[in-house]
Amino acid sequence: QVQLVESGGGLVQPGGSLRLACTASGFTLGSSSIAWFRQAPGKEREGVSCIRGSDRMTRYANSVRGRFTISRESAKNMVYLQMNSLKPEDTAVYYCAATRRSLIFSSCLNSDEYDYWGRGAQVTVSS
Repeated sequence: QVQLVESGGGLVQPGGSLRLACTASGFTLGSSSIAWFRQAPGKEREGVSCIRGSDRMTRYANSVRGRFTISRESAKNMVYLQMNSLKPEDTAVYYCAATRRSLIFSSCLNSDEYDYWGRGAQVTVSS
């Protein structure tokens, strides 16, 4: 049974940093594709960042490029999202998603491409 569990969320002041972690079980990251999505109250789910296992290709939403960094640690079957210079508009529930397929660049922030989802971690940016 595949399970994704997010951790590392919390409350942080504007300008601060947080690191989210996604732990996968029942599933080897290998050549898979992993992404982070987020959803704020009253807004649609947004693709934040993705990483492809085969070549570690990454992609970022324009709203987070230069502030967020996605990485993976295959030995631990974990994916991270380092979030710096956080803004109040980054407040949302952040979800980890995975698929065994190696997605192309143009598809990897499309939520329809992912088969497995975590339950989410709340990130609140507020003073």
